Amino acid sequence: MNILAIEPYYSGSHKAFLKGLEEHSSHNIIPIKLNYKGWKWRMHGDSVTLAELTKQVEEPIDVLMVSSMTNLPAFLALTNPRFAHTPKIMYMHDNQFTRPIPEDETRDMTYCYINYLSMLVADQLIFSSQFHLDDLLDALPDFLDNYPGDKHFSTVDQIREKSVVLHPGLELNYFDQHPDTRDKNERPVIVWNQRWQFDRNPAMFFRVLNRLNDIDLSFDLILAGDTKHEKPEEFGKAWKRFGSQITHFGYVDDKEAYSKLLHSGDIVISTATYEFFCVAIMEAIYCGCHPLVPNTLHYPELIPDSLHNPLLHAPVIYEDEDQLFLHLRNLLQKKTKPLPKATLQNINKHLDWNRMIKKFDRLFERVVGD
Repeated sequence: MNILAIEPYYSGSHKAFLKGLEEHSSHNIIPIKLNYKGWKWRMHGDSVTLAELTKQVEEPIDVLMVSSMTNLPAFLALTNPRFAHTPKIMYMHDNQFTRPIPEDETRDMTYCYINYLSMLVADQLIFSSQFHLDDLLDALPDFLDNYPGDKHFSTVDQIREKSVVLHPGLELNYFDQHPDTRDKNERPVIVWNQRWQFDRNPAMFFRVLNRLNDIDLSFDLILAGDTKHEKPEEFGKAWKRFGSQITHFGYVDDKEAYSKLLHSGDIVISTATYEFFCVAIMEAIYCGCHPLVPNTLHYPELIPDSLHNPLLHAPVIYEDEDQLFLHLRNLLQKKTKPLPKATLQNINKHLDWNRMIKKFDRLFERVVGD
């Protein structure tokens, strides 16, 4: 079966997802992709470019799969009639209705409407987490209420009925190549490996570290993650305060070097205020870093209930900043123990591409069968 995969924003989790499909699917994935620069233009106007690129694809297409950065109605109009009767799937990496925006910006409803029309046109919607799906469905009525005339609230049910949740596959088996080195750490190593952006809430992360430092607790830091965007000022301040404790600072372009960093970390922390699915945290957990993550977003659906507050080991879930400070302080003081690596890997080993691809392939086959 030939699957044409359209990705206008080939970067980060979008890129990793498409590469995973190409490498693991039993079907023939034919990618059409553009780079990540200027996401608004990628979403708003690049359907012309994508339509031109598809002219180079000679194979008959059984499934059209596009990412949530695609203006699907425009793409279909520009390629008509080629995909008029082809089953259409949209993978919702993100959405424009609830995507965090900086305080000095206003949400542009143009991109929400592109998302909305694209979801209506697609035959199948795949969401990266249950939280993501629920959050979007909750936001749609308010969005529709902004428009004059008919509100079309019934379309919320249409979108719900054709939506499923499939977490993105992860290349977890790759990390098995490298040994753990955390037993060589002179001090506990705390890991930040997410994007350096406001929605990951680095301000809270560093406030907690400052409090720990104020009571003379010892730790080292790995500050990795995507730094392509404008960096929050907290990272510069952290370099000044914790410079001698920072063993790595900045983006890691080499996958082997990144894996070795994760295998040297003791604790990974998320202070995110919003995210749809955090691949980076899942990777660190698999490598043996004890996670401390908020009791919000997609984490409650990914972390088993038994590990939220286990009897013999440190908690994984925290409720607020003060509780994060207490959990982290107890770990650093060895009043609590981190979870064993085998337990941590049980959290997410089912997300490895070798397992997840079967679910994606079955979905592709079902959509064609319908």
